[in-house]
Amino acid sequence: MTHPPRIGRHGRSFPGPRGFAGPLGSAPRLTTLCAALVVGFTLLPGCGGGGERQADVEAGLKVRYQALGAKVRGMDPMDVGDVLGAGITSNIYEPLYQYHYLKRPYEIVPCLAAAMPEVSDDGLTVTIKVRDDVVFQDDECFPGGKGRPVVAEDFIYSWKRLADIKNVSKNWWVLDGRIAGLNAFREYTQGVERKQDVDYDRAVSGLEAVDDHTLRITLTKPWPQIRYYLAYLPTSVVPREAVERYGDEFLNHPVGTGPYVLDEWQRGSRIVLTRNPTFRDERYPSEGEPGDEEAGLLEDAGKQLPFIDKQVFTIIEEDQPAWLKLMNGDVDVGGIPKDNYGGSITPQRELTDELKAKGLELYIYDRPVTFWYGFNMEAPELRDNLPLRRALNLALNRVEYLDLFLNGRGIPAPKIVPPPPLFEAYDEPIDSPYTSFDLDRAKQYVEEAKQAAGGELPELVLSLGGTDTTQRQVGEYLTRLYKTELGLDFRVDFMDWPTLQEKTKTKQVQMFGMGWEADIPDPENFFALFYGPNKSPGNNNMNYQDDAFDALYERLKVMEPGPERTALARQMEQIIVDDLPCVFIAHTTSFRLQYKWCENYKPNVYGYGLMKYQDLDAEMRREMLGR
Repeated sequence: MTHPPRIGRHGRSFPGPRGFAGPLGSAPRLTTLCAALVVGFTLLPGCGGGGERQADVEAGLKVRYQALGAKVRGMDPMDVGDVLGAGITSNIYEPLYQYHYLKRPYEIVPCLAAAMPEVSDDGLTVTIKVRDDVVFQDDECFPGGKGRPVVAEDFIYSWKRLADIKNVSKNWWVLDGRIAGLNAFREYTQGVERKQDVDYDRAVSGLEAVDDHTLRITLTKPWPQIRYYLAYLPTSVVPREAVERYGDEFLNHPVGTGPYVLDEWQRGSRIVLTRNPTFRDERYPSEGEPGDEEAGLLEDAGKQLPFIDKQVFTIIEEDQPAWLKLMNGDVDVGGIPKDNYGGSITPQRELTDELKAKGLELYIYDRPVTFWYGFNMEAPELRDNLPLRRALNLALNRVEYLDLFLNGRGIPAPKIVPPPPLFEAYDEPIDSPYTSFDLDRAKQYVEEAKQAAGGELPELVLSLGGTDTTQRQVGEYLTRLYKTELGLDFRVDFMDWPTLQEKTKTKQVQMFGMGWEADIPDPENFFALFYGPNKSPGNNNMNYQDDAFDALYERLKVMEPGPERTALARQMEQIIVDDLPCVFIAHTTSFRLQYKWCENYKPNVYGYGLMKYQDLDAEMRREMLGR
């Protein structure tokens, strides 16, 4: 998913760095580098006013306070493609499968499915049993306001929404070309004049509700990774009644099956989730991996989920106010902004005695994330000028960048796929002569770029999602580098994270700062970002197109893991490194702080919807804070 502009949270898009923690519950996607530090990689726990907290205590509620480093664009799983949105939305909506909270290596287990999928010998027919005890949350869209049972047909409806071209879903790439008849349904919707006239009762040959609790999927080709994508937020089930009642406002009025419901949403300032009273009987896992029992992670084995009654998120876009809230105990978990790192972490990468005395604990873990400054390859000044793309890559001192803005919390990224241990089979070096720092060569390529352009180069504009101090420092650094050092006509355009997402989706940017954290434990998830048919509004925000790369991707996506697939992946990485549709920046490491009263936390870099497993000791918090 994309990451917002900070480094510090969690496969999808990311914005950029702030302090490095983990998403709501733990897990990411599309992000921006600066937000990742504090916003991107970390959902900083938020704050609640003293009066509200006291009322919660008197009511005997367990409440977790967190902070978000950027605004949430919407809560429709069909259109959520970033870490922030997914961190909230995945606790309201659910897919058929999920990741086991404790087991490593990561294991897919049923969520709304009653069992693992049954796959035919030829790999083309997938049969899934759907649980018979799941209901949609209560909402006015249902008769009498009472949520109804979920049936197999609901998944068919939900996936047709992904296919409906009128919805402009950024997640259509997940199912594109996979299910028999679904692309034909998409073509049909293109010919319908009005969005509201699309016939969702129209049959799709590859999607069949055999009965209320049996779903049969017919694939166009074998899809070995299907179980991963059926555990991915965009394939979650939504009720037709809610979509039809709320129309374009559905993204602001979520109606799901998950452990939490949206209780309050003040745009730009505050989100409150409360326990879903109709959530099914789901229990905390009773087994994990070696060491989990000793770490206290099995003390709640077999207990009903969720544990926390209320999740309060306050949007705090600046690093220091969020940090002060964490230090004061007004938020329960967070990352470490770059300016506070030296006073918080020892040279041995341990927490200082002062922070330990406050009751804080530190979690350090690698995330499957890559940050970059992307080029819109439909902009001719970038698409047709390889020397310019080389110059922009060679001019960036990634080691210096990491030291300045991430306190060295990561490694330079010479290519797409992150290094071991997350993607161990894909660590063979790639010949990348243009992704290391060489300012003199960069200047030579600027001269070649001018010749390629037939004269002076046009203005280059980098769009960054975030207006906080750290993001502006990054902008000043890059302006000094590209304008002063290289002599380019270069400037930075700052905007909030939702605006940057919308502009990249609609191809209204020339260059942009983002990152991607893997949605699944398979490198195909990164290669999809460069696949031509996935151009915006899909997740190929660089709008990159290369016939050789696309042909390799189409082979790779239907192959089982093995040496042949790994060799294809390396060929694909080499094409990207040679063509440079972006400036690769870094693979980062998350630093998460949380107070001792936070319980059952274990880093999970792929799973979403994890807040249901986590707990807190409200009495310990009250005693430690004296309030």
